Amino acid sequence: MKRMLTSALSAVVLLCSFLSVVSAQDTSGARGPHKRIFCKRDSVSLNAYVFQPARPSSRAAAIVIFHGGGWTIGDPEWAFGRARHFADRGMVAIAAQYRLSDGKAVTPLEAMEDARAAIQWTRTSAKLLGIDPNRIVAYGWSAGGHLAASTAIFADTTSASKVSSAPDALILVSPAVNLEKDSWARQLLGARADISSISPVSHVRSGLPPTLILQGSDDTVTPLEGARLFSDRMKMKGNKCILQIYPKVGHLFTPVGTRDDEWPQPDPNVQGQAYQKADEFLESLGFLSGARHF
Repeated sequence: MKRMLTSALSAVVLLCSFLSVVSAQDTSGARGPHKRIFCKRDSVSLNAYVFQPARPSSRAAAIVIFHGGGWTIGDPEWAFGRARHFADRGMVAIAAQYRLSDGKAVTPLEAMEDARAAIQWTRTSAKLLGIDPNRIVAYGWSAGGHLAASTAIFADTTSASKVSSAPDALILVSPAVNLEKDSWARQLLGARADISSISPVSHVRSGLPPTLILQGSDDTVTPLEGARLFSDRMKMKGNKCILQIYPKVGHLFTPVGTRDDEWPQPDPNVQGQAYQKADEFLESLGFLSGARHF
């Protein structure tokens, strides 16, 4: 993120990001959400909000969605619109909660830990959820894009169950993947770790899942430069990565001429194109089925 967000401005900016990203769609076929606890951190219970398709399958693909909010604000409900859409298309969709940075005890490190736990819970709960544990997608926008990417790049295979947190595909929307130039992320991390240690672009390796990046050409919050570098490094390592760039829009598809770090207002046509591209990507992997709803 190019500019550091102050407390008051951050709340306004990222609340509006939520309103922009979660557009209404006809998703009456989805069932839910059903709230389930996927892990506990001290006294905090983290929830997974599960949306089931109208016609459940014992081997459906799953998609775990991480909301944006600069790691400091937000709620899983922000992802309900997208979750209902994917459930309406036959997937089991999960809007995942994670701990929000408070500038003290909780930093993006904790959010990353929670995101990995959400994927692990989804995989170990395959029978309960009626999913194929080998067809799990991580989807996130802005800071949530960082968390989604981190589930794969900083995958956890050290838990007692030895269940990997790495998803089988990634969809990243205006993602924060190059944190070394992000003063806000650096401030939130503080002295807990070096910023490069949690920056996805610095840890790309072979064997990462197929990835789709949906990015505005004029993004001032999570600039195109970072997404392009991430995509180039993914391909250099032999990974499949599609970078779809939308001209004349910024963060979360806000048209050029409107400050995208203050009041994101997505161009509905561009946003619709991006959402369709996400569906086509999942269809190409065999993860998505059913009639389209745009």
